[in-house]
Amino acid sequence: MMLPSSIPWRRSSYSNGMGGECLEVAELAGVIRIRDSKAISGPQLTLSTTAWQGFIRALAGPVEEPAS
Repeated sequence: MMLPSSIPWRRSSYSNGMGGECLEVAELAGVIRIRDSKAISGPQLTLSTTAWQGFIRALAGPVEEPAS
């Protein structure tokens, strides 16, 4: 088990350090952990990598095929 301080968290590229922080993500042993970057000691969401990929696809929306 990793100590909380050794988890390799990555902050969203949309976070800006001026109060616009939103979330941090860490990939550990086949799971994705998500936390609020303003409440790092608060609750965390843990998803399988498959669930995370589905979540990201759902956020991205349908992919449009180029016109031929």
